[in-house]
Amino acid sequence: MHKAADQLGRLLRTLFLCDYFSNEEFRREIHTLLNRGESVHQLQRAIYYGRLAVERGRRRDEIRAISGSHALLTNIVIAWNTLKMQAVVDGWRKAKHPIEDAWIRRMGPVHFANVNFRGLISFGVERYAGALLQPAAKRRAAGG
Repeated sequence: MHKAADQLGRLLRTLFLCDYFSNEEFRREIHTLLNRGESVHQLQRAIYYGRLAVERGRRRDEIRAISGSHALLTNIVIAWNTLKMQAVVDGWRKAKHPIEDAWIRRMGPVHFANVNFRGLISFGVERYAGALLQPAAKRRAAGG
């Protein structure tokens, strides 16, 4: 079974490479996807560019909290940009401004020059504290 799966993987990789080298549109699409992934990494580095203090990030729950917070902030920036970009596109279409779908498809919501990462952000999480902050005994019982 292992050898068959290995051979199937080699066949699929060969087909991918044939498409990649012979189909310029496919190659362009792959490069776009890779650039989007790198853009997300640049955004994540912009959100947090420093180092963690020596005493932080040692325990599993701290690592989970830090990683989850980082992912949450990254997703918030992407969602905000998507919302604003969609509002512009909707406004242009409503005003009968010509806009190409192919151009929109190539845009990504990962830019961050418009974001002030060093400001003060306040989230009203007080009413959700019970659901967000589980007691330690309950977390241990759940396997966390």
